[in-house]
Amino acid sequence: MSPLLMLAIAFVVLTLIGVPLFVAVGLTTALALFLIDIPYTLLAQTGYGSLTPFPLLTIPLFVLAGRLMEVGGMATRMISIATNLVGAYRGSMGLVTVFACMLFAALSGSGPATTAAIGSVTVPAMRRDGYDVPFAAAITASAGALGSLIPPSNLLIIYGLVSETSIPRLFLAGVLPGILITLLLMVTSYIIARRRNYGGGGEPFAWSPFLKAAWDGKWSIGAPVLILGGIYGGAFTPTEAAGVAVFYALFVGAFVYRELTITKLIEALRFTALLTGILILLTPTLAFGQLTAFFDVPSAVQQGITSITENPFLVLLLIGVFYIFIGTFMESLAQIVLFTAVFLPLVTSLGIDPVFFGIFTVITCEIGFLTPPLGANLTVAARISGISMERISVAVLPFILAYIIGLLILIAFPDIALLLPNWLYGEAK
Repeated sequence: MSPLLMLAIAFVVLTLIGVPLFVAVGLTTALALFLIDIPYTLLAQTGYGSLTPFPLLTIPLFVLAGRLMEVGGMATRMISIATNLVGAYRGSMGLVTVFACMLFAALSGSGPATTAAIGSVTVPAMRRDGYDVPFAAAITASAGALGSLIPPSNLLIIYGLVSETSIPRLFLAGVLPGILITLLLMVTSYIIARRRNYGGGGEPFAWSPFLKAAWDGKWSIGAPVLILGGIYGGAFTPTEAAGVAVFYALFVGAFVYRELTITKLIEALRFTALLTGILILLTPTLAFGQLTAFFDVPSAVQQGITSITENPFLVLLLIGVFYIFIGTFMESLAQIVLFTAVFLPLVTSLGIDPVFFGIFTVITCEIGFLTPPLGANLTVAARISGISMERISVAVLPFILAYIIGLLILIAFPDIALLLPNWLYGEAK
């Protein structure tokens, strides 16, 4: 039996019997080190090195900022702005949910965090408006995944570190695809709600309530302007922007809206610690990624796929199918770390921009947020709505289709993702 096959079997077996992913990857990596007679100190050295990059601080800081903005009242005001902007007609509350998730995605950097922040308000509102609860939870879960695409995005930060790609370029590349996916989700939500006669109560759009809500929520809208404007205006780096976001959220929540208490602050810190604890995956997955070079996995994959086709569109389709399948049972962070090293050399050899491939990768990860058995966003939505994950899994299928359509559009027209970064920074050389 070849060493590579042994490693594959070991990883699959450990995963299937329920061993935590970071342990499964770690044990598989240790087995690989044994097979090729490399000192086990590689794991320790990689573990230390994986957690030292300064940009890695961006992830817990953005998660904390997003949570502080949620408990400090900024998320509620964003929902109010969205509600008054859309008005009241068939399906309007679903559109509000998607739009509010898009706004909050520009603050949180995390799909599950966006789902929790917006869904805790909009799912009960949709239930009161006559929506089927699984459908309401499905809207929230699918729209919450935008938190991983619209900048700032934790997954884009990880991809940037692993692939050595510019994080500001990645952030900017996520804007137009994020808007595209938002529109597709809105269309999907509206069509289903219209057919099922959901919603339709309340007041139609009027300028006076909208302007009042916009004025009350000006500090909320100012957050993404400050964060992204500061990054692209050259005032601070993404990591510094995350620190600014935390202080902004503390100031607005405590002194402007006065809804941020010590208890809520402690809860936000606890939430951040739990959510960013997943970074423990970096140690074994980066070590395992380094070992793929010893087994010449990238070259084998490149030869295997190019023997089938060298058409960039078809190659991306094959990788996309693989990513979506893997995302059903693997954490997105581990997926990016493990497979970027395998597939990035292949796609760059075919002339595909690494920035575009980062956006492509993150969208496939977003689909993974919506597919059981792992489905991080489905788990959060199930907890918020109080229904089973199985019921949400069925209701979310039309929204998964919307993501797939968006992915196909981007594969066919990659300039949608590259337009803004190439315009601001020039084409990558």
